[in-house]
Amino acid sequence: MTTSRTPPAALPTRLPSLTGLRFLAALLVVCYHLSRQVGALPVLSPLAWYGRSGVTFFFVLSGFVLAWTYADAPVPARRFYRRRLARIWPLHALTTGASLAVYAALGAAVPVTAALWSLPLLHPWGRATVMGGNPAGWSLGDEAWFYLLFPLLLRLRPGPRAAALCCACGPLLWLAGSAVADPALRGWLLDYLPLSRTPQFLLGAALALAVRRGRLPVLPPLPAALAVAAFHLALVPWHHAVPDAAWYGPYSASQLLSAPLFAALITATAQADLRRPAGPLARRPWTLLGDWSFAWYLVHEITFRPWLHRYGHPAPGLPTATAWLLLATASLALAAALHHLVEHPLERRLRDRPAPTRLIRPRTAPDLAAAPPRRTPGP
Repeated sequence: MTTSRTPPAALPTRLPSLTGLRFLAALLVVCYHLSRQVGALPVLSPLAWYGRSGVTFFFVLSGFVLAWTYADAPVPARRFYRRRLARIWPLHALTTGASLAVYAALGAAVPVTAALWSLPLLHPWGRATVMGGNPAGWSLGDEAWFYLLFPLLLRLRPGPRAAALCCACGPLLWLAGSAVADPALRGWLLDYLPLSRTPQFLLGAALALAVRRGRLPVLPPLPAALAVAAFHLALVPWHHAVPDAAWYGPYSASQLLSAPLFAALITATAQADLRRPAGPLARRPWTLLGDWSFAWYLVHEITFRPWLHRYGHPAPGLPTATAWLLLATASLALAAALHHLVEHPLERRLRDRPAPTRLIRPRTAPDLAAAPPRRTPGP
């Protein structure tokens, strides 16, 4: 069995193919919302009907990227928290305000209380506030919880056994859903509550550390990608056989059972970057789209609302396809502008101050501790 054993000092601080992969996950989420909110397209919509699983991908990727970035160049917890808030909070606050403005302009109820809870990123902890002011931003509350845990996690340095345990947590949580009769309560507990999503973040972190130590076999990317595609293909007949409200339905399953498959894909892609840094997903068009994906994730649904309010649902066929193309292109263009004009400039300004004395002592090559990690786009 072949394993990856690159010396820690020779490992790159950034894995660009993972940035390209982020765009594909964001595209899956966008197609999910287009299918359910705008209108369904043949072939594509059945495959993307449970594309909210892309959020599971983001959680696993977040753990992997953070562990990869900070494993051998740790920083004080306070500095880490500031970096992560600089990464997600400015755009979160801006898109929350934009979402509230759109609600008000369309005459819809404005979720002020939930929006206020979302500003300190606490909204997923309450069933009534989980959607915050911008529904897509619920996942950032989960991410904030993961960030809070990360400095402790880095000290514990989980390995393959911890990853295997995290893989088992998804099916166990899904089966535990049978004990909750209320579908709405079950959905919040399993799909939104940060505690239920924590194993996905831990899985990514444990695998990143295992790859750095050369403790994993080399995974080929193509079979991992085919496994992800096959899982989503299997959800099509499952959807027709079982309603989403049932505990054994495909909705929660798509989010809780997909984590190991996404983890294998992320691991295989990272290992491919180590062997061949100039892979297809590492090229500039893909990494640029990946850079825009965080803003696209936060803003795409906001752009759908005014269009639907003005034009309603398009007729099936070519009108629906045209609406998809227009809305996806417009929201992606808006995301690109937000990334270059707001997200990236504010992150650079807020991210770092003069570094204090390090509080976390690295366990590997001491020369790596003196060099702060390069910016790696997070989820």
